Amino acid sequence: MLETYKMVYEGGEGEILEKKSRFIATVRPVESEEEALSFIEKMRKKYWNATHNCFAYVIGERREIMRFSDDGEPGGTAGKPILDVLLGEELYNTAVVVTRYFGGTLMGTGGLVRAYSKAAQEGLVKSRVITKNHGVLIEIGTDYNGVGKLQYLFGQSNVPIMDSQYTESVKMQILVPAGEKEQIKKSVTEATSGRASITDIKELYYAVSQGEYLLFEN
Repeated sequence: MLETYKMVYEGGEGEILEKKSRFIATVRPVESEEEALSFIEKMRKKYWNATHNCFAYVIGERREIMRFSDDGEPGGTAGKPILDVLLGEELYNTAVVVTRYFGGTLMGTGGLVRAYSKAAQEGLVKSRVITKNHGVLIEIGTDYNGVGKLQYLFGQSNVPIMDSQYTESVKMQILVPAGEKEQIKKSVTEATSGRASITDIKELYYAVSQGEYLLFEN
């Protein structure tokens, strides 16, 4: 299980113009090769009259699947540069299709490599990229005397309180990085003189994007 990794949360579309050729990059998150191939086929149908629809994708926790295609462009000038952008950005489970409408001016191999790389980068700029972190959701049970101490502790430690229930006692759900779990538990025990109950709810991945916490099962 990776402790942290980057992925596309919301795909986007970016476009550049190089020597009168249009390059349109479409980015999508994908969980399987089947999903990636389906996305590529949709782009081919959408841009059926384009000169080229080149692509690259990376899938898997260790990027076990990496594929690319130049789709008729000179070898190594399109798909590989797109793949290199994905790897350079350290992305996982991401597919990019760069569509080219030829503008009448030959660009040479170096020009093509730069154009496809630039287009892929522009597509990622127009997408919402997040960093997933391996975390643990923990439930803390305490009496009302311990609430203020815990709220102060979590505020000082930048630990988000995801949910609170106030009845005869108080239950809080907090989200902590997996690597900091034991230290946080120790701090909770010390702050409440051992009177708080501490229960692991589940391991998950989380990300912080645009000021909100996003939770993922994997």
